[in-house]
Amino acid sequence: MSQNSLPPEVLELLIDPYAVLGVSVNADDHQVFKRYHALAKQLHPDNYINTNNRDAELGRVILTRLVNPAYQELKQTKKRLNIVEMLRLKALDLDQQEVLVLQTGLNLDIMSLSLNEAEFFYEKAITSYASAQYKSLSQSHQVTKQISKLNLVYLSLHKNNASNTEQWTTSSKSIIPRPEIKPVDLKLPQEKNLTPNPINYARRNYERAVQYGEQGKWDLAVQELRDAIKLEPNNSDYYALLGVVHFQQKFLGMAKVYIRQALKLNPTQPLALKYAAQLNIQSTENANPKSVAKAVGIAALLNRFLSKKDS
Repeated sequence: MSQNSLPPEVLELLIDPYAVLGVSVNADDHQVFKRYHALAKQLHPDNYINTNNRDAELGRVILTRLVNPAYQELKQTKKRLNIVEMLRLKALDLDQQEVLVLQTGLNLDIMSLSLNEAEFFYEKAITSYASAQYKSLSQSHQVTKQISKLNLVYLSLHKNNASNTEQWTTSSKSIIPRPEIKPVDLKLPQEKNLTPNPINYARRNYERAVQYGEQGKWDLAVQELRDAIKLEPNNSDYYALLGVVHFQQKFLGMAKVYIRQALKLNPTQPLALKYAAQLNIQSTENANPKSVAKAVGIAALLNRFLSKKDS
């Protein structure tokens, strides 16, 4: 890689700014800023005073031509949503063989992992790559390519399993990839007495749905809420918002089903109560038991439908 400019194939990595920064596609504002701040400090020319001018110049070019533009794309919530949408569509366009090729290139195999386990190991894999990403400036683009592939595999598998099953099965035991790049050491550091903070992926789906709703992207909001419900099937907030989204789309029958289910789970859910009045739905506290049972039955059938719809 040139010390004064970056070849086109390296600049093309900006199609996935998450990979350029070395952050998960689930990263929030704080995580994006924290990673950018660390990279800006790491790649600053002052860090190469005791090495050579060539590394200092290459670090400057990588920072200005890759890292800074990637951060500009990700620091705005709306742009981040659009990028995730674009990457998700790209992942969905991959056929099964292409996904297998990507997995093979990453040495990535998944065996009997639950959705939560797969999410956890994906985040760990991203952290491992990020720790090594810019240690060797001349080979950093190779690591970035690996992260970009990992993101596509993750989005593809996440989508497939949100629709079909809670288990991802292939033929090995580890989701943490081990690419054949010598400067990259993907072994996780051994830290004593360290308990990772759990990530609430369902809540992130919900928050993205709210943002999509604000943009009038109802189909995307529905997909995010479906994913949230599959992760947390007893959360009334998700059913309530899904009912509202269907209400906004004029699908009043579907809206009623979800609002009823939200009230079944939480008779005081404020959003559900607000729209229940507009849909002439009684709170389950005062509803006829037969009507409640019917609503519950419909919701159960609908949940099974959502689980099988894309299979």
